[in-house]
Amino acid sequence: MARIPYFDLALTTDRAAKAAARLPPLNIFRMMGHAGDLLDGFTRFGGQILNLMALDPGLREIAIVRVGILSGAAYEVFQHERIARDVGLSNEVIAAIREGPTAAAFDDAQREVMAFTDDVVAHVRAGDATFKPILARHGARGAQELTLTVGFYMMVSRFLETFDVDIEDGPTASPKVSGTKA
Repeated sequence: MARIPYFDLALTTDRAAKAAARLPPLNIFRMMGHAGDLLDGFTRFGGQILNLMALDPGLREIAIVRVGILSGAAYEVFQHERIARDVGLSNEVIAAIREGPTAAAFDDAQREVMAFTDDVVAHVRAGDATFKPILARHGARGAQELTLTVGFYMMVSRFLETFDVDIEDGPTASPKVSGTKA
């Protein structure tokens, strides 16, 4: 149960109202409504991560789900396991995210993303052993996109857990993300 009441997004004003008008009815956004115009900045940055990165959407979702697991953020894991399926990850790969970087279901690129994500979550600064393979495979842009994704979803997970955001009852629309089959 949420620690504070969800905000009625119909009461938002200014930039927050414009952001709220284009959002699906997810509890994360209803909770963030209390933050006013920060809702706009949050959803813009999150939308850019989900839609404008060069990083493969499957690798992005592996990192996001792993951050949620390592952070104990059930809401984050629930929402992004759905998105992971939408971008084409198999149930076997999604289940392996819970096992860790050495799971047999991963290919080399997926394993590298898992190890890098674990390293950043645990140590803030990725060590050379996890950073160099990411840089070699994805270049500077890919390494930066992955780092920003991990950091953003660490923040999201902490927000969700601090306010005990509930998983929605019944079907809800997932945010539109790049790489989806829809």
